[in-house]
Amino acid sequence: MRVAFLGLGIMGRSMAANLAKAGHEVTVWNRTAGKEEVEGARTAASPAEAARGVDVIWMCVSDTKAVENVLFGEQGARESLTEGMIIADSSTISPSATRQFAERVRAKGVQYVDAPMTGSKAGAANGTLIFMVGGEESAIEKLKPLFAVMGKKVFHMGETGKGQATKLVMNLQIALIYEGFAEALTLATKLGVDVEKLVPLIQSSMVNSGVVEYKAPFVLKRDFSPNFPLRLMHKDLKLALEAAKELRVRLPGLETVEEIYDVADEDGHGDLDYAATLTLLEKWAGVEVKGASA
Repeated sequence: MRVAFLGLGIMGRSMAANLAKAGHEVTVWNRTAGKEEVEGARTAASPAEAARGVDVIWMCVSDTKAVENVLFGEQGARESLTEGMIIADSSTISPSATRQFAERVRAKGVQYVDAPMTGSKAGAANGTLIFMVGGEESAIEKLKPLFAVMGKKVFHMGETGKGQATKLVMNLQIALIYEGFAEALTLATKLGVDVEKLVPLIQSSMVNSGVVEYKAPFVLKRDFSPNFPLRLMHKDLKLALEAAKELRVRLPGLETVEEIYDVADEDGHGDLDYAATLTLLEKWAGVEVKGASA
């Protein structure tokens, strides 16, 4: 298939590379100059150029405003839209904005699929992402060869916008689960409990989770290099709170955790992994959590 891939960040670069390796005709564009090269793909100077004559426009950019600019801004992809194209968005953005964007391109005979994913940097590189998708079944069926290259599972959650809604509630859970883990490690350290012994206990009990399994090795080594940057998780938590406010839903746990992300961002941790919120708890407690290998 002919694919325009727009956005070559931590996730997007590997996703585009996997499509090119699989033999798809890929054209890439990235907002930041100097990061446009993807082996096997052609580079375009604008979203409009990248989207010219393709079957699918696939986006993976930072936030709602970035998606709007890529689609509808100056030299945006809208200039090249033709009937029969499909737009797939793997960014994490506002569900209500997603529905508005879909309505705007539908007038040109273009289908819109929201397809955010989970699986982190390693999943993008290995082609083992899990997609949560909103949109028409006919469009998703056409995208199956592309999903198969980039991921291992696709969950169709409903109409347009439901993929984004699902991603927000997934990240809500990740943030709260990790917060519980980080607070437990901080208190354990203050109490003199060996975290090298505590973590295997957690992993052997009902307290365990995928979040703990994935993050524990990094935390014990004090490796906060970004698999999922804190600033992006913070953005997603704010999106979840905005969606809740629109629907008059109270999320007191998330409101508290989002305040921690506020402080972490202010302290300059935005480009670290979201696991770096632990460092605030450590600072407040006057301890440092680390394993023997740190």
